[in-house]
Amino acid sequence: MLVHLSLGSNTGDREGLLQLALRALNARNSVRVVSVSSIYETEPVGYQQQPDFLNLAAAVETGLAPLELLDVIQGIESQLGRETTVRWGPRVIDIDIVLWDGLELESARLTIPHRSFRERAFVLEPLREIAGDAVDPVTGLSIAELAARPTVQGWVRPHRPAPDAGSFV
Repeated sequence: MLVHLSLGSNTGDREGLLQLALRALNARNSVRVVSVSSIYETEPVGYQQQPDFLNLAAAVETGLAPLELLDVIQGIESQLGRETTVRWGPRVIDIDIVLWDGLELESARLTIPHRSFRERAFVLEPLREIAGDAVDPVTGLSIAELAARPTVQGWVRPHRPAPDAGSFV
């Protein structure tokens, strides 16, 4: 299955943490990073009194079930030092499952597509770069169409070109 993820960091070595997270994902036998967007600097959404984020999108192939991939992701976040403090607050790493090959899922632990990705420029702009034609199964709109809507929140500016997905082996 092809899964699109959103990764972000706003404390510590933000860029290094994003790279470590991608390497950790790719190190799993059941997950392979197939494409990575450029890195974008973005403003915080929700809780504003915190440093700006670096965000990127990644496409991964996996044979895992959604909750199994969530467990892998949460393990990586924990391994890299993520601690829950303030909701939408600063974090060393945040990895969200955004889209899963047209799947719609609602459970106590996971919602796919990600519940609020349609309003967040920090998710949509990197995702548009690697999967602009991908379709949100709920709205039927492409990522490019969602990203172009005037209701999308937050500024996004390029930070660094896309790393080679093969560099995370």
